[in-house]
Amino acid sequence: MNWYEFGAAAPELAALGERRFEQAGMALLGTLRKDGSPRISPIEAYIVDGELLLGMMWRSMKALDLLRDPRLVLHSATCDRHGADGDVKLYGRAVNVADPELRARYGDTLQAAIDWRPEEPYHLFALDIQSAGYIVFGKQAAAMRWGPDAGLVRLPHPDA
Repeated sequence: MNWYEFGAAAPELAALGERRFEQAGMALLGTLRKDGSPRISPIEAYIVDGELLLGMMWRSMKALDLLRDPRLVLHSATCDRHGADGDVKLYGRAVNVADPELRARYGDTLQAAIDWRPEEPYHLFALDIQSAGYIVFGKQAAAMRWGPDAGLVRLPHPDA
């Protein structure tokens, strides 16, 4: 499910995710190495035309991981040790984006956001979201998860 569809299925969680990705400007991408061990890498995530897009340097290790095994987790970066910012985790698969028009609009988005445009060749993946979670600590403590079968489920908070 792309970002637009995720937003329709879980609007509250999608809004939290979009806010967290925009606020931090950086996310953490979890992939699987060739030997099956985990790899975590910083990445910038941008929403373009209803797709959550992840751009990567050509032949980077994280891109090669996704070409070999598309499973991933995308975690909103948080630097608040108290967890008051909340964090969103998206689980799914990377889908290679070959469409030249979407690639061009991705470049336009980066140009507007950070005054930089990637040059070909580079890897661009859309996130096919399969499940998601959110937790925040402090006065606004909340926990929830989303999956296509159960929908959005509010969970008991571990601090409750």
